[in-house]
Amino acid sequence: MNRHDTGKPSQTDWERVDKLTDAELEDPENPPLDESFWKEAVFVPGPKRQITLRIDADVLEFFRARGPGYQRRMNAVLRRYFEAHRKA
Repeated sequence: MNRHDTGKPSQTDWERVDKLTDAELEDPENPPLDESFWKEAVFVPGPKRQITLRIDADVLEFFRARGPGYQRRMNAVLRRYFEAHRKA
């Protein structure tokens, strides 16, 4: 099994891809990241853990009403709280 074998048929010509040079792989619309990117980058911690959490119904509906990604937004609020209190 090679590194491209996922068990599914592929339409990609992997031999051709493997022969490409770094210069051929560069995308002018996506230049390499420079120092300004890293100065504004936001740290995102490792993988999340699934838990059971009881939330007041009105709080849950508030976040859900804002559409998909409500759990991510709830995590962001908790992270801000955590960061504010960790520094204290």
